[in-house]
Amino acid sequence: MELSLGLLGFLIVFPLVVAAILLVVRHEAPRRVIVCAAGIVIGVASVALVVMNLGATCTLFEFQSEALDFVCTGISVAIAAVIIGFAVRYRNPWAAVLAVVQIVGTLVLEFAFAHDIEVTYGLYFDSLSLLMTFIIGVVGSGICIYAVGYMEDFQAHEPADAPDRRPLFFALMFIFLSAMFVIVFANNMEWMFTGWEVTTLCSFLLIGYTRTEEAIRNAFRQIIMNLAGGLGFLVALYSCALTVGTFSFYEFLAIGMSNPVLTTLAVTALAFAGITKAAQMPFQTWLLGAMVAPTPTSALLHSSTMVKAGCFLLVKLAPVLHVTPAAAIMVMLVGGITFVLCSFMAISQSNAKRVLAYSTIANLGLITACAGVGTPEAVWAACFLVLFHAIAKSLLFLCVGTAEHHIGSRDIEDMDLLFDRMPRLARFMMLGIMCMFIAPFGMLMAKWATLVSFVDTHQVALILILAFGSAATFMFWAKWLGKLAGIAGAPENVETTVKPTEWASLLLMAVLLVLSCVFLPLISVFTVEPYLLSVYGTFGQDISTDNLWLASICTIIVVVVLFAGVGRNQKSRKVSVYLAGVSRDDDARAFQNALSGTAVAQARNWYMTDVFGEKRIAPVGVVFNSLIMVVAFVVAFVVTPMFIF
Repeated sequence: MELSLGLLGFLIVFPLVVAAILLVVRHEAPRRVIVCAAGIVIGVASVALVVMNLGATCTLFEFQSEALDFVCTGISVAIAAVIIGFAVRYRNPWAAVLAVVQIVGTLVLEFAFAHDIEVTYGLYFDSLSLLMTFIIGVVGSGICIYAVGYMEDFQAHEPADAPDRRPLFFALMFIFLSAMFVIVFANNMEWMFTGWEVTTLCSFLLIGYTRTEEAIRNAFRQIIMNLAGGLGFLVALYSCALTVGTFSFYEFLAIGMSNPVLTTLAVTALAFAGITKAAQMPFQTWLLGAMVAPTPTSALLHSSTMVKAGCFLLVKLAPVLHVTPAAAIMVMLVGGITFVLCSFMAISQSNAKRVLAYSTIANLGLITACAGVGTPEAVWAACFLVLFHAIAKSLLFLCVGTAEHHIGSRDIEDMDLLFDRMPRLARFMMLGIMCMFIAPFGMLMAKWATLVSFVDTHQVALILILAFGSAATFMFWAKWLGKLAGIAGAPENVETTVKPTEWASLLLMAVLLVLSCVFLPLISVFTVEPYLLSVYGTFGQDISTDNLWLASICTIIVVVVLFAGVGRNQKSRKVSVYLAGVSRDDDARAFQNALSGTAVAQARNWYMTDVFGEKRIAPVGVVFNSLIMVVAFVVAFVVTPMFIF
């Protein structure tokens, strides 16, 4: 256990040391070495911690420090002060007001309520924490390595007089990883809150990286919404201090499962914090706005940090949500409505990053709904949705970023013939897309488990939501997949200038994705099932192990077929495109139409913006989900007794 505690502390502290070094390194060569070496070290340490503790139940470490409590309070106040500074500079009163409220709330909590509350076991991990450790340490580090080559190209495309902010960019990336490790390892809820707020600030600074008007506007949208979520977390801490008298997350969950009335307000407030961080409607716009940031930022936010912090908190709360009706109904409905509406809105998008953003929000909605159901079967499904979404979405964002730099567009309609123009990249992208929506890949297996859990708990509304949302999911992914797979003529290969660090990260994500799908049964046995057994006292796998292994075998076959022929010098000859015998310009694919005019043959997708456009659908989800949360909080305030301690 001492070695595990050492690795745990290392994963929290080491990224901070790396961030401090990167902040002062101004040259490309040493920065490349530091980022790559640090990424490898963090990845190896994460894997080591996971392997050493496979099958472990909840392990608590006796660690408390009053000085560290004050440091965390100071960090929270400093974060709010930084936000106030930016708010004054850019004249954003809402951000300033929320930050002031956070400062006052944090100081009052620490000196008036929390000074007598001690958490003996400040750190912990369980199998769910280890699953998150793998996602943060391996996927997150892979994104950092990818960013080295990407940001070099990004800076080259900036105006000549543009300042080079890459030292701050890479420092923030590693601070992000450290804060995420704090969130998943902290048993002291005050420490967890500090990590929570650090991720909010890092996200704000990364989204506003370019300092353009659009970037600043979207960065403030993010900070306002997540500060509101942070205040929800603060309300939960006040409720814990007044009703249960502990900031131990482990004890809080145990009390909540045995006496849910005492924790109703705290659970509802924490669930609200998780919903904002996971960008559920009506807070989805902050994640959509984050698309203005460089691609590594988008990948990090969507896969291994920020939104996954919200998912982690909601899944951890699932056992308590199962016995807390007000909060559970809020979480189920908010997640379900977000899933189906964002899936519909994704159909109307041709910008690849916006498709990925809506897909992320929708899948997080499904994870949220599973957490709200709260049964072992639903949590089993949620864990695998988190895992496969993290890896697949990371791969897809990195692919889109690389494609954008080499074809000059992120529009799906401009990805014709990518299978020939960038054959390796196109296959990686197709792998990520297929994993998101078709058999035999892991995401569909997790959705199957989700359906079973909804049926077993008689959640008719969620079953309908899953059916319609999955149909929409199939539509927008299939459209994109079809664009990539087209072959015609012999277009120029443009992927020869992709940076080695980008290829290394893409290959890492692809390998992780395939291995996760192939070894899904083992991941279930050694990671997810031990967590469910420790929390619920029972297993949650509804799909037979034989079916999971059958899917694994099929995955291997599909991957072999997809990547067959990569790297071979295939002979091809250019022939005229058949256009009913009336071709006018073969190179332009132009033909004579029925009116003797010239028309160009094109394969274009149908986006149905009149039906599934954002302006038509988004207000519905915003209004309904807002009302649901207001009602849930009213019920929670009425139900929860105050001043027990």
